[in-house]
Amino acid sequence: MDTELCGLIPDDWRVRSVEDVCLRVTSGGTPSRHEPAHFVGGSWPWAKTQELHDTWLDDTEEHITNEAVACSSAKVLPLNTVLVAMYGATVGQLGLLRRPMTCNQACCALIVDPKEADYRYLFFQLLYARSELKGLATGAAQQNLSGQLIRSLRFPFPPIREQGAIAHILGTLDDKIELNRRMNETLETMARALFKSWFIDFDPVRAKAAGRDPGLPADIATLFPDSFEDSELGEIPKGWAVKGLDETADFLNGLALQMFPPRDGHSIPVIKIAQLRAGNTQGADAASANLDARYVVEDGDVLFSWSGSLECVLWTGGLGALNQHLFKVTSAFYPKWFYYCWIQHHLGSFREIAAGKATTMGHIQRHHLSDAKVVVPRRTSLDAIDKILSPILRQLVQLRLESRTLAALRDTLLPKLLSGDVPVGAVKGIVESAT
Repeated sequence: MDTELCGLIPDDWRVRSVEDVCLRVTSGGTPSRHEPAHFVGGSWPWAKTQELHDTWLDDTEEHITNEAVACSSAKVLPLNTVLVAMYGATVGQLGLLRRPMTCNQACCALIVDPKEADYRYLFFQLLYARSELKGLATGAAQQNLSGQLIRSLRFPFPPIREQGAIAHILGTLDDKIELNRRMNETLETMARALFKSWFIDFDPVRAKAAGRDPGLPADIATLFPDSFEDSELGEIPKGWAVKGLDETADFLNGLALQMFPPRDGHSIPVIKIAQLRAGNTQGADAASANLDARYVVEDGDVLFSWSGSLECVLWTGGLGALNQHLFKVTSAFYPKWFYYCWIQHHLGSFREIAAGKATTMGHIQRHHLSDAKVVVPRRTSLDAIDKILSPILRQLVQLRLESRTLAALRDTLLPKLLSGDVPVGAVKGIVESAT
C-alpha cells in the first residue's frame, strides 16, 4: 500500500513500510518428500497457505523433524510471527503463530520488531488491505505476491502503545468470534454424538437389553426401550418405527428467481449454492421482496442443496430468497434437530448418488429422499429428547448470529481505528458491551 493510500493521519502517526517494522521478512521451505522420515514424528508444525484463515494458528496438519529443518530452507519462526499467503487461490490470507513453527515457501513470514510495532496491529493493517493485496498479485496461471512487494507495503503507524490499544480492541472482537466458533464445534459434535448413540447405534437400548447401566440419568434412560424388534432396517428399538426421510419433513424446492426481479426498489438477496457454502449473501443476486413467504429464508432455517455441491446447513446468513436447487426443510410435526441430523446422516450416500450421475451437475431426486430411511421413536420419547437436543441447536444458531454481529462491528471499526479517524477511547465501551 503506497503512502497516498494511507490518507490523512494524526500528527503523531508515521507512515512506515513492513520492512521498517520487522526484524526479518522471510519465506519458508519444503523438505524433500523423497525422505519420508522428514515428516514422521517431527515436532515442528509446518504451515501451508490453505491453513491460514485470518486468525491464530495453533497447530498444523503436518509436522517436520529437526533434520528436515537443517536440510531445507524451512526456518523455525518465533511465536507471534505474521504469515501472509503469497501464491494461488489463498493469496493474501493471514495467520498468526501461537507457537514456534515452520512454513512452506508459499508463506511470507513477518517477524515484527516489538520495539517498532505491535504484531497484531500489523496483522490488522494487512487484513484491511486484503483487496489491495489481491489487486497487486501478479501471474497469469495463479496469483502471486512477491516477498519484495510485501516488504515495501506502507501503512500508518501510531505510537506503539496506541498500536497495542487498537490491536486489543480489534483482537477482543476476533477472540470472541473464535471462541464462539470453537463452542459451536463442541456443541455440534455433542449433538451429533448423542444422535448417533441414541438413533443409529441404539446404545442405551443395547445396554438395557443386556442388563447394563446405560450411563444416563434415570429420567433419560426411561425414554429408551429395553428390547429390539425386527424391521426393514434390521433390529430397531421395540415400539419405534421406520419411515422415509421425506415423511419426517417437507422439502420445499426453491424458485427460478431470475423470473422474480426486484420491483419498486425492494429486494432481498438470492441464496444459491455459493451463498449456502459461504454462509452469507455477500455479492448475491437480488430478487423481489414480494415473494411467497414459503420461499423466504430466515436465520435458523435448514437448507439442503440437492444438486452440485450437496450440503445441509443451519442457515445464519440473514434474510434471503430460496433459489432452485435448494430445499428449505421444515416440519410441523418433527423437531428441527431430528430431520437436520438425519439429513446429515444420509448426506454421504446422497453425495455418492449425485457423483454417479452422468451429467455436468450431479443431483439426487425426490425418490432418494423416500429411499433414505430414518428410525422414529415413540412420540413421548421424542418430545422428551427434544428438550435435550433443541436447546443445543438454538444455542448453535445464537452463537453464529452473535459472531455475525461482532464481525460486522469489527469490519466497521477496522478502517476507522487503523486510520486514526476514531480514537480507541471512543469505542472501548461499545466493544466491551458487545463481547
